[in-house]
Amino acid sequence: MIDLSLMLWAVIPPVLLLLVYHYRVTTAPSLLQLFLFFLFGFIAGSFADFFGQVFDNVAGVIVNEKQIQPSFPGEIFRQLLQVAPIAEGCKLAAVVIPLQLLQIQSRLCISSIFLFAIATGLGFTAQENLIYLFSGTVSALERLLFTPVQAILSAPWGYALGMSICLNIRSHRYTQSVTVAWLMAVAYHALVNVLSAPGSRGIFDYALFPLLLWLFWQMEQLLRRVQTKYPINIISGNTTEERYWQIALMVLAFFLGGNAIFGLFNLAKTLRPLGMEKAFSAGFLLPTLSQVLVNLLLGVLGWGIFRYLRDLPRY
Repeated sequence: MIDLSLMLWAVIPPVLLLLVYHYRVTTAPSLLQLFLFFLFGFIAGSFADFFGQVFDNVAGVIVNEKQIQPSFPGEIFRQLLQVAPIAEGCKLAAVVIPLQLLQIQSRLCISSIFLFAIATGLGFTAQENLIYLFSGTVSALERLLFTPVQAILSAPWGYALGMSICLNIRSHRYTQSVTVAWLMAVAYHALVNVLSAPGSRGIFDYALFPLLLWLFWQMEQLLRRVQTKYPINIISGNTTEERYWQIALMVLAFFLGGNAIFGLFNLAKTLRPLGMEKAFSAGFLLPTLSQVLVNLLLGVLGWGIFRYLRDLPRY
């Protein structure tokens, strides 16, 4: 019997995030169109699973899987050559094919196609959530935290595609920009998957959330661009030394902010099996509060550095 609560955990967070982005963009297309592309993204997730299984079966026939020892470099190549290209290719097709079939490009602005890419990524996430939650391999909390990731990865090629189609520019430069943006998405997709794999340990644990935070910031910058707003400049130095110093501060800000989220996420994973009564017992209360305060302090420090860099051009 289908677990309704798991279905709601899988679908509702991406839908709510889609509503947030629809509300934030004044020139957004209709909700019906966005939900249609959300559905296309869900279907794209199913196709990605199918093509991934086909790829694995073909590779298993060509190469004896028993002779292959799993390794970190091997996982990187698998992500770059199989998982990430299939996922990003299916998402791109879920945007381009409906636009071609419906022939509505001329009536859309750049922000519309950008939001279609976001909606497709969120639909892809909903399908992923169903697979992961019904298989029991991850918790609902983990999937909730990773809700924006597929949309974040779709943002670069969504922006480039919107520029190419809506400005009606068919030059080699804009055609090439879509290709470059898609390849960037593939590279980042592979990197995120490698860093979030259960086998990754050590310094890689502390790289994932800063990377995701930085990619989210890049998506927000693109969102400002499609609304004809100026991007927020946080690297404003006039000399090489100033710019390098500001870049170092920017990396530190994202590192602190990302790992503050990572610390709170790990704390929630640790406390979840204990139950509320034990988690707030005398033996756990003080260590829990100290970890919460430390991570909040890291997050506030990272935010303060970011605000400092953001406000520098005003002075």
